Amino acid sequence: MAIKRITITELAKELNTTPSTVSRALRGHECISREMRDKVNDLAIKRNYTVNRLASSLRSGSSKTLGIIVPRVNRDFFSNCISGIEEVAAKAGYTSIICQTHDEQEKEEKSVLSLIESNVAGILISTWSDSSQSPAFIEANRLGIPVIFFDRATKDINQNKVVVDDNLGAYEGVKHLIEQGYKRIVHFAGPQHIKIYNDRKEGYLKALREFNIPIDKNLIVENPLSKDIGYDAILPFLKGPKKADALFSASDYAALGAIIRIKEMGISIPDEMGIVGFSNEMFTSIIDPPMTTIDQHSKRIGNYAVQACLEAIKEENPVFKNIVLSPTLIIRESSLKKPLRIINK
Repeated sequence: MAIKRITITELAKELNTTPSTVSRALRGHECISREMRDKVNDLAIKRNYTVNRLASSLRSGSSKTLGIIVPRVNRDFFSNCISGIEEVAAKAGYTSIICQTHDEQEKEEKSVLSLIESNVAGILISTWSDSSQSPAFIEANRLGIPVIFFDRATKDINQNKVVVDDNLGAYEGVKHLIEQGYKRIVHFAGPQHIKIYNDRKEGYLKALREFNIPIDKNLIVENPLSKDIGYDAILPFLKGPKKADALFSASDYAALGAIIRIKEMGISIPDEMGIVGFSNEMFTSIIDPPMTTIDQHSKRIGNYAVQACLEAIKEENPVFKNIVLSPTLIIRESSLKKPLRIINK
């Protein structure tokens, strides 16, 4: 017969305290007295509250585990973020649990709740949502578990965030295309409920306005973020009335798909079609021609995110941090109709 798992709320009720106090005590938070931490840990062991964690961590009253949630682990950007997180976390004595959501809201909710149940000390997430008011985030906040948003952050002001200035990155990429002589620039935009893709679209529009290039909504395609979709999405813009001479893609992968299609049709890159991607994925420097892209400094994002998380774990009343990194335009042959003195490899 299955044994009913006791919850933090039930432990709190038995100790006549709050779930937040129990959660902090289990994680060894210094704002909780030694006496209370001992009471909580003793009761947790007595009630077999050892779900998804080692009994030794309960006995010490300290959780040394962080939860990391990303859309996909098979992207260079996210793997580099994870590497940056674990590099700093390991030095502080923390290990990690990694979850991926595949950009599905339900999977994200379940991942957050699972990490909470696993008694993680903090959660670092590149989110699907545009709001921190989902039930899972509210529960983490109620239990005193810090949540750090990185790369894909919510629109809420009072949240810990480590992001890149996506608007600036897109603006610089499109500005570069215009300065190279391109006029009809397609934009592969990501889902607009995700802030980074909305910011990239706004950066694209800002550059067009600055150079007095008419905005043609027919040149904006939403959601082509994969290679296969990019391969199909570029076709209408290679001939006929929609014919374009450049592409700014919010995703390197979608831009890769477009490049494959363009080359199959015998169209010259960059002479007839310029390409700029976003993220500086590993393949961008080795394809033919090498792709101009925006470097988001992914490992640094991971470093800063986990530092913010570790500080939030230690502080009783942590101050919200909003760290914004400046992206770097990496210029390569895919967008160079005019020679530059330096080409970034």
